[in-house]
Amino acid sequence: MARAYSYDLRVLVIKSIETGKTIKEVSNLFSITIIEWKKLKKCTGDVKARSGYHTGHRRIIRDIEGFKKFIALNCDKTTIELANIWNQKISASTISRLLNKLGYSYKKNLSSSQKRYWFKE
Repeated sequence: MARAYSYDLRVLVIKSIETGKTIKEVSNLFSITIIEWKKLKKCTGDVKARSGYHTGHRRIIRDIEGFKKFIALNCDKTTIELANIWNQKISASTISRLLNKLGYSYKKNLSSSQKRYWFKE
């Protein structure tokens, strides 16, 4: 993810505008667009970058230990069956990705009389 420009650069750019240079001159000088910074300065009185709005990806399954216990209890189920019995709406591919991330693989035996199960390597 891209990082915000430093605070001292933002202040320097705004000071350049306040000393009488045009936005176009300052923009060409620093090779950046500054209209949003000017609006931010007008609204808040400062050009400090916003923080805390980059929350990242929200995980559907937040309780990893609970999920491991769930898999231990339902080790013979497929991902589709696991998705159907999980306590919230979730896709089989999401369950599959988390199982792979946790190191589980689905073991199948050649003999059809034996069960299939999730195995942590």
